[in-house]
Amino acid sequence: MRVGPRNLITDVAGLYVGNASIDSLKSGATVLVGDAPFTAAVHVMGGAPGTRETDALAPDKLVEAVDALVLSGGSAFGLDAASGVTDALLKQGRGFRIGPATVPIVPAAIIFDLLNGGDKDWDENPYRALGAAALEDTSEDFILGTIGAGVGATTANLKGGLGSASVVLDSGHTVGALVVVNPFGAAVVPESGHFWAAPFEVDGEFGGRGVAQTYDPLANPTTEKLDAFNAKSNTTIAIVATDAVLTKAQAMRMAVAAHDGMARALVPSHTPFDGDLVFAAATGAKPLGDPAFDPLMLGNAAALCLARAIARGVHAATPAEGDILPTWGEKFG
Repeated sequence: MRVGPRNLITDVAGLYVGNASIDSLKSGATVLVGDAPFTAAVHVMGGAPGTRETDALAPDKLVEAVDALVLSGGSAFGLDAASGVTDALLKQGRGFRIGPATVPIVPAAIIFDLLNGGDKDWDENPYRALGAAALEDTSEDFILGTIGAGVGATTANLKGGLGSASVVLDSGHTVGALVVVNPFGAAVVPESGHFWAAPFEVDGEFGGRGVAQTYDPLANPTTEKLDAFNAKSNTTIAIVATDAVLTKAQAMRMAVAAHDGMARALVPSHTPFDGDLVFAAATGAKPLGDPAFDPLMLGNAAALCLARAIARGVHAATPAEGDILPTWGEKFG
């Protein structure tokens, strides 16, 4: 097992990520798109999700592949980012074909970032345009931290952000994760700056501080976020992807397993105030060698990647005017 060449979800060949944001808004959108439609699934463990078209991803539903996945800020308003992506994909002639009609399939999920200090007094919902701009921006390379849907993200005591990581398995399959880190809980041990995900860090990718030697596992890490706005300003949303051939049911199991990574990296996670959600995407480029063992390893790799991606997103966050919470670098760097 080794890290992919970019250490990004785009190490899964044929996938691309685009980001768009408005600094004054302190919010944005992130899009994952492929060279071709890909198998997708979803699993929700948070108590307050915000989603679009996720019912279509159930294993028993008709549509077998999607054209893009969208992660956005903006709470319910941010779901309109998927409309911008849908419009743009239609212009490209991409989508599910039914007779003469073409319908791009673009599931989406949102975080709540409406109380983060940005100017939300818009006359027209900005997220449709942000979705289209993010699709226009798609590339194999992108930066982490304060970008795209992660621009306005926050954790319990620090600024959040957009994170990603990858791994290549001994089987030859690649797994990657992309995440918007905006939890009720904390990504670091309170007052120490050590990431909860430290046991899974590779080559100092989020500071190399190692595991905290002492901590109170029952300590309340949420004081600063509660003081800054309120307990309901949350949700961490993610995509885990692979180049393996997976059915929708197998992709869903990978999404389920990936939630372990969220629980390892955020304390607490999956709370009633979070809409914690993981999409899974499979491009189908490489068959499974062992139909029983390989999916197990893919799920484990997805959890490892997601834990690392969460820490990387918080570690890479940069300060901006009007921030309510400090970045990891400002407080612990």
